[in-house]
Amino acid sequence: MAHYALLDENNIVTKVVTGNHEDDPRLPAEYSSWEEFYKDAHNAVDCKRTSYNTFQGVHTLGGTPFRKTVAAPGYEYLVDVDAFKPEQPFDMPNSTFDTETWRWVDPE
Repeated sequence: MAHYALLDENNIVTKVVTGNHEDDPRLPAEYSSWEEFYKDAHNAVDCKRTSYNTFQGVHTLGGTPFRKTVAAPGYEYLVDVDAFKPEQPFDMPNSTFDTETWRWVDPE
């Protein structure tokens, strides 16, 4: 089972859906990828695959981290680094985003 993040015009995740793996041969001929298929199926502006095994730049099962962290509604997709950036926590209004640890941190 694979997961796909549906994006709006601002590259914000609106929904995450469960779908077919990229190598599933049942992809309709008019589509070049499952991302394209789910984008159209859900009337999204764009769609990117996400991994439930990736968190803060680390793959929890020891594999290669995929797009830095699992996507969730409200997360931003950063095109230039091909990664999902979590929303700033409401209880951390003065925090900054650390691109090395891929998390929000409070100023010291």
